[in-house]
Amino acid sequence: MVFRNILSKNFQKRLHGSLQPITRPHETIEQKRARLLYQSRKRGILETDLLLSTFAKKFLDKFTEFELKEYDELLNIPDWDIYEFATGKKPTPERWVKSPLFQKLKQHVNNEGKVILRMPDL
Repeated sequence: MVFRNILSKNFQKRLHGSLQPITRPHETIEQKRARLLYQSRKRGILETDLLLSTFAKKFLDKFTEFELKEYDELLNIPDWDIYEFATGKKPTPERWVKSPLFQKLKQHVNNEGKVILRMPDL
């Protein structure tokens, strides 16, 4: 756990210091939804894949343009951080504390109905 946190911090410094998210000025809303759905499913860490892919399948089609932009921004955060923020294992960063979208994600992750979640097909 400590090793992963050290790696995560070092990775974040390198990631945020040298790489910026790709801008897609000519992307249509439909293309953005399709890309975000794919990126929600193909993260690299199974736990985050499960949380985000089921969340995207349930809500992505209903997102406004603003929510799509915000969700796109969320997906630029490293996988373990998204997982730990959404599950409450780490405190939620100030940027996301008041975000209705992030609150909706946390509610989805809590799975109060105890529904068995399965990754949606691509």
